[in-house]
Amino acid sequence: MSFSWKENLPEELKEKVTKVEKMIQPRIEEIDEQVLYNQQRVLDLFRKHHVGEEDLVPSTGYGYDDIGRDKIEDIYADYFKTDDALVRPQFGSGTHAITVGLFSMLRPGDTLYYLTGTPYDTIQEVIGLAGNKPGNMKEWGINFKTTELTDDGQVDYEKARKDLQDKSIKVVAIQRSLGYATRKTFTMDKIKKMLKFIKEVRPDVNIFIDNCYGEFSECEEPTFYGADMMAGSLYKNAGAGLVKGGAFLVGRQDLIDGAGSRLTVPGAGKGEGATWGYLRDIYQGFFMAPHTTGEAQKGMVFTAALLEEMGMQVSPKWSDPRSDIVQTVTFGKPDPMVKFCAAIQHYSPMNSFVDPIPYHQDGYEDEVVMASGSFVEGSTIELSSDGPLRDPYMLYIQGGLSYAHDKIAITHAVEETFYK
Repeated sequence: MSFSWKENLPEELKEKVTKVEKMIQPRIEEIDEQVLYNQQRVLDLFRKHHVGEEDLVPSTGYGYDDIGRDKIEDIYADYFKTDDALVRPQFGSGTHAITVGLFSMLRPGDTLYYLTGTPYDTIQEVIGLAGNKPGNMKEWGINFKTTELTDDGQVDYEKARKDLQDKSIKVVAIQRSLGYATRKTFTMDKIKKMLKFIKEVRPDVNIFIDNCYGEFSECEEPTFYGADMMAGSLYKNAGAGLVKGGAFLVGRQDLIDGAGSRLTVPGAGKGEGATWGYLRDIYQGFFMAPHTTGEAQKGMVFTAALLEEMGMQVSPKWSDPRSDIVQTVTFGKPDPMVKFCAAIQHYSPMNSFVDPIPYHQDGYEDEVVMASGSFVEGSTIELSSDGPLRDPYMLYIQGGLSYAHDKIAITHAVEETFYK
């Protein structure tokens, strides 16, 4: 007797799924090779640093002499080829880590410059471009400049060269993933070009990378090519769906020291900060990260291919290079966008009985619709989707702890949206 998960699908959809599975197989195999390469690097570091059961024992209180915390930070620094790392549950989010990193490098009168256009919504709040919350950079007298991207979503190098002549610019930031923009995620090849350009024009500045959604999605990372500091989230790629909170910074020794003082207090710096019950998850999450990121990428390749078969506009296309775990699909109007998002919620392991309703969320300018039936709240390495209700009504789908879950959920989302 044979069994098939496609058994109850409409015949036309069943044929499309079968076609897609065969079509994308070479791309799936490429991702498997990437996973093997990254997994080997992680495994070698666990062996090099002699990770043992004693490293998983958490600290409390001040967190002084936490050997497990210190060792995982050494592993992070080694993996990303940096001097040091700050890997902490005290970070509330990736945005928090980015904020700590940027504030630790900037002083009143300095200018933060984004090479990759206006950053996404939550960072706009931090800078003071949107909202008017206390403690933003504008209130502290820190200035902001950016060179907007070209119409095709690329860095405008000619204008950036002129803009970078401003000597008040102390930090140049690169946002790898797209946030709620309509551009493509920047691949490592493009980021390498950006890094080379900045070092040529302004070798005196610190280069900061917002790497959220990007870790393990290629075989190289921005810090391999001279980025001075980089941030990521522990409940995205690097935590593999196991870590329940926190984020990380990696980078140059003096910059990580400064970030440690900003996160805790000058004097104690990164020597303080208890790990409570997080260490086992942080270690295991990092070990599983290459595999889980690969599963998410395979799921997004399938998503792109099936939605292309349905005639939808997607980015990246299934055959395009990928540099994160995000897939966009443009609906052009709100109703099908909300319907598709709801279907993803209905085929999630948690809160499958819930209907997502667009609402105004702190940190975002427009109403946002979100589906996230995840075990860790906001864990976008788990399958989720969200997007602002504004033209062109683009839904941002990301993650998936398993390729199998992504295939099932996305297929039924297509069924609910286009066949019912």
